[in-house]
Amino acid sequence: MTSTLGWTISEWLEAYRSQAINAREALHAVRAQLDSSDPAWIYIVSAAELDAQIDALGATDLPLYGIPFAVKDNIDVAGTPTTAACPAFTYIPGKDATTIARLKAAGAVVIGKTNLDQFATGLVGTRSPYGAVPNSFKADYVSGGSSSGSGVVVARGLVPFSLGTDTAGSGRVPAGFNNIVGLKPTKGRFSTSGVVPACRSLDCVSIFSLTVNDAETVASVLEAFDSTDGYSRQAPSAPIYFSSKPRFGIPKNPEWFGDKNAELAWEKSLEKLQAFGAELTPIDFTPMSTLAKLLYGGPWVAERHAAIAEFMAEHADDMNSVVRGIIEKAENFSATDTYRSEYERADLAREIQLLMSSVDALLVPTSPRHPTIAEVEADPVTVNSQLGTYTNFVNLADCSALALPAVMRDDMLPFGITLIAPAWQDATLAAFGKQWQNFIQLPLGKTEKPTPEFIPSKTAPAGYVRLAVVGAHLTGMPLNVQLQERKAIFVESTFTSNSYRLFALPNTTPPKPGLIRGKTGETGAEIIVELWDVPLEKFGSFVALIPAPLGIGTLSLKDGREVKGFICEGAAVEGATDITHLGGWRAYIKSLQK
Repeated sequence: MTSTLGWTISEWLEAYRSQAINAREALHAVRAQLDSSDPAWIYIVSAAELDAQIDALGATDLPLYGIPFAVKDNIDVAGTPTTAACPAFTYIPGKDATTIARLKAAGAVVIGKTNLDQFATGLVGTRSPYGAVPNSFKADYVSGGSSSGSGVVVARGLVPFSLGTDTAGSGRVPAGFNNIVGLKPTKGRFSTSGVVPACRSLDCVSIFSLTVNDAETVASVLEAFDSTDGYSRQAPSAPIYFSSKPRFGIPKNPEWFGDKNAELAWEKSLEKLQAFGAELTPIDFTPMSTLAKLLYGGPWVAERHAAIAEFMAEHADDMNSVVRGIIEKAENFSATDTYRSEYERADLAREIQLLMSSVDALLVPTSPRHPTIAEVEADPVTVNSQLGTYTNFVNLADCSALALPAVMRDDMLPFGITLIAPAWQDATLAAFGKQWQNFIQLPLGKTEKPTPEFIPSKTAPAGYVRLAVVGAHLTGMPLNVQLQERKAIFVESTFTSNSYRLFALPNTTPPKPGLIRGKTGETGAEIIVELWDVPLEKFGSFVALIPAPLGIGTLSLKDGREVKGFICEGAAVEGATDITHLGGWRAYIKSLQK
C-alpha cells in the first residue's frame, strides 16, 4: 500500500475519505515499520491491541478517525504499562488518562508509548534506562526532553502527532531540536488526570505535530473542563489575535553558552521575522531568568518529590542517579521556604505580565544551545539547566507557548523559536504559527515533505467579525491604523462578485472610494478588497468612526461568500469619478501619481 510516512492529519483524513486506504491495513502497516529496539519507544502496541482499537472505531466522520498517535510514557493508556521511564515504577492502569479517552473518542488510535527523561525530569532526552533518544537529524546530538521519544517519532514521520508533557519546557525543547511544532497550552486547558505528576501545579499535556494546523486539530479535541482534575480550567474569553504587524519582545542580551551556530541561527530567524512583518522590541529578561531559576533552585523540587515520595522511600536505588539527585534536594526546603518562594513567584509573574502588556507576545530561542549527548554526559546538570533558559519560567508565569521551526543552522541542525503569550492566548499563537510555517517553507520534521499551503478559514473565528475593506483602510493606506489599533488580523486579499461599481468620492480627506452594488442589468466588475477579522467587542467603536455617506453592509465575494463590508449611499456617487475599470482603489491612487 501507499506509504504513510510523514503524512499529516489532513492527509490521513483525505486518504480515508477517498477510500485510498482502510484503517486496518494502514494502521497495521504503521505498526509493522516500528522497531522495538528503537530507543524512542518504550512500548509498541501488539497486533491484538491495535485490532481492538480499530474494532472500537466509530463513524468515519470523527475528527481524528483512524489517526495513529504516540503517547509519552507518563500518560496512562488503559491496559498498557506506564513506566515514567523507571521500570521499578511500572503499573498497568485500569483506565485511560482523560486526554487519551478524548482522543480515542474522536477516532485516534494509540500506536505506542514513548521514551522520556525519567519522571519527566530533564530537557535532554538522555536520563532513561531505556536509552538516550538521539536527535532525528544527527544521532550524536540530544533529541531534547523530557518528551524525547514523542518529539522524535513525529519528526521522523512515524506518526502525525504525539502527546508529551511540559513542566519546564519538555514540550518545546524537543520541538526546537527536531524541526517540528510543540504546542504548550495554558495550564488547565487540557486535563492532566491520568498523568504521572512532575510538578502537578505546573504540569501541562502538550502536543507535537508536523504542522500548527494539526496541533490545533488535536487541541480542539483535548480542550475541555475536567471535574476530576483540580487544576482544570475553562477559557474565560475569545483571544485577541495579532495584527498584520505584530510586536514581539525579544531578549535584550541573549545568552548562547558558546554555541555560535545557535546565535547565528537566531539572527537569521529575526531577519525572517522582520521580512514577515514583525516588529521586534528588545526587553530586559531579568525577571524571566530570575523566575526560571526558582523551578529547580527553589521548593518546586519538593513538588516533584511529593509526586513519588512513597516510591522513592523504597526504590531510590532504582532511579536514574541524576534524577534522584535533583529530587532529593527537596529536603533542603521548609514549608516556610515554600511560601516565601511562592510570594516571589507571584511578584515576578506580575512583573513579567506587565512587561508583556507592551508587546503582542514574547519571542525567544526555544533553546540557547544544542549540545551533543557526550556534552550532556560530561556535565548533565549544568547543560540541562542551560537548555531551560527560555522555557523554565513560562508555566510559573501562567503563560501559553508555541514552539515553531525557524531555520536550519550552519551545521544543519534545526533551530526553533518559541512565542510566549499570556494565559488563554493559545489560538492567537496558533494563528500566527500557521502563517509563519507557510512563510518559511521548511520541510516537515526530518522528512523531505514540503509544508502544505496554509489556506485561510472561510469564516471568522468565534468572537470576531470578518470585514471587507476597499479603500483608505487597505494595508498601507492612511486609515489602516484604525484596524491595527483594534488588533484586527489580516486574512487575505480577494475580490467582490462582478456586480459592483467603484467611485472616487469628491471632497473626502483622506481620499475615499464609494462601493455600490449595480442595478440589475448594469455592468459591474470584480473589485479588489482585503478581508480583516475584527474583534467583536471592538467592532462598534470601529463602525462609529465611519463618516456618511459610507456605512457597513453585506458584500458578496467572488467565491460566493458574504461578509460585512464598506458600502456607500447611491446618491453620494452622483458626480463622483467612476473608477470601476481600474479594479480597485490602489490602482486609482497609483494613477493619480503619474
